[in-house]
Amino acid sequence: MKEFTPVYVPVGVGTFHMESAEDAFARSCTALRSLDERFVCPAEKLLSIDSLHAYLEPLDPDLIVFQNLTFANAAYMSEVLLRTNCPVVLWTLREPVIDGGRLRLNSLTGAYSAANTLRAFNDRPFTYVFGAPEEARVQEELNAAIKAASVMHAMRDLRIAAIGHTPQGFGFGRALDTEMMNVFGAELVSIEARELIDRAKGYTDEECRPYLEKTTCATCELDATPEKNRLDHARLYKAYSEWVKENGVGALASRCWPDFFTAFGTPVCTVLSMLNDDGIASACEADIYGALSMWIGMRLSGSPVFFGDPVSLSEDENTITYWHCGAAACSMARKDTGAVVGVHPNRKIGPAMDFGCEAFEDATVFRIGREPDGSFRFFLTEGTALDKPKQFTGTSIVIKTDSPAREIVEDSVLAGFEPHFVVIRGRHAKTLEALAAYLGFPVFRY
Repeated sequence: MKEFTPVYVPVGVGTFHMESAEDAFARSCTALRSLDERFVCPAEKLLSIDSLHAYLEPLDPDLIVFQNLTFANAAYMSEVLLRTNCPVVLWTLREPVIDGGRLRLNSLTGAYSAANTLRAFNDRPFTYVFGAPEEARVQEELNAAIKAASVMHAMRDLRIAAIGHTPQGFGFGRALDTEMMNVFGAELVSIEARELIDRAKGYTDEECRPYLEKTTCATCELDATPEKNRLDHARLYKAYSEWVKENGVGALASRCWPDFFTAFGTPVCTVLSMLNDDGIASACEADIYGALSMWIGMRLSGSPVFFGDPVSLSEDENTITYWHCGAAACSMARKDTGAVVGVHPNRKIGPAMDFGCEAFEDATVFRIGREPDGSFRFFLTEGTALDKPKQFTGTSIVIKTDSPAREIVEDSVLAGFEPHFVVIRGRHAKTLEALAAYLGFPVFRY
């Protein structure tokens, strides 16, 4: 994949106060490169359409930070839009001095001119930042925009797999390959669950031994699972791992029940748990948009995320509990228990993960939602993952939300969001809001 290339475009005209513009230019370059050393910056201010054209000509940007060093008319933004096709951050500088004398930069009027052109040019999505390069809020918003554009860039190289079909009544997780490519830039590939089951059945015990040993090291109490199920888990883990590697898959959504109980006799839960720790975003119940939500969360946090259902609400503690049958990454388990292995809560067959997740101070709950008309939206809320033991058989995490938990539940149910959500370590709402803006999605932030 081509390396992510963010490009700084500082425009202006020479009739304004060039000393102030030069100072802002130098400080902006420093600020941007401190956020991402890959930033391409021009050797000097771009004070004409010709200089802007010459600067952009050899570049293939994945993000444009367009800044009015001084006022510049709409022709400058038009030139950018004609020559690039990537997210845009529009950055306005504060007027450096207000003393009753000369207007030195007039960056803000330039921003209105540029934004008007952005909206007129196929309503190109963009984000907006106002302030001086050293301001904490400016750096936070620029950083969020850069991370969002980096995720968009990486999505164009993502291959996401549907392993089997969603069960009846779980159609919210289905996706079309053309829609996935058109909207998100990712490639959707498909395989039947039985193909991986058949592949797993063809392995010998010895061929699967390394996968069994790896799971044994990552978990607790696996030896309580019957030997046949342990060996069948290792077969499945090898089948999934090798197929993922052979096909360059970065995220997957797998059918789980009833096939792996009825046709194979062993659940896929712990396989998905191990894959999540291996860096492959792995959702169950064949929820493709759940898997994509997981992948985005893993890109932002650099660590596995929790995938589950909202199952319990406490007004007293202002918490929402997220739970699932047992596919959470082992690394998310509480340190006092470790990644305990048990049985599937309904089918009573193992191995399936059975633990509460560890606490962390900052958490983001996220979901790519799909409206009945086929358009997309983001669910977002933030809070804290509490120090709570396992809440139910399976894996669980308890989130104390910043906003009233009851209102989050009531409003998101009334909004018709899907029942699967992703819990991400860290606070990523600003970055996800920027990503939604670049994709043209509305955000439901609770």
